[in-house]
Amino acid sequence: ELARIFLPAMEEAGQGRILNVASIASFMPGPKMAVYYASKAYVRSLSEALSVELKGSGVTVTALCPGPVKTDFWTRAEADESGIFSRLLFADSRKVAESGYRAMLKGKVLALPGFSTACFAFLSSILPRALVRNMVYQLQK
Repeated sequence: ELARIFLPAMEEAGQGRILNVASIASFMPGPKMAVYYASKAYVRSLSEALSVELKGSGVTVTALCPGPVKTDFWTRAEADESGIFSRLLFADSRKVAESGYRAMLKGKVLALPGFSTACFAFLSSILPRALVRNMVYQLQK
């Protein structure tokens, strides 16, 4: 909604930056949190598509795709009993935000903060989908 409102003025000015918050979840199916994973895939896909449409306009779009981040999201989502909560390391929210900001300023399409996040994204693209969805299920149950 914000992009729809502000993008025309950015294009007219010939400059602007959009930073959308997606997730590492956007790269894989998410049994036990299917709607969340699907919504993050939408955000990443939209960001990637807009970045191509806006090429040469002076406006860039970046999708920030962190792994788990220390926020109160987990409590709100009632996911603190999820396997993911107890099995993964959580990133510092400030470091994730700074990483996304730096990537946005550089005009990068995807911001994958941290080595492990980049590895998860890469592995999810080369491993068989059935394996990925079953691994995510095992991680979250």
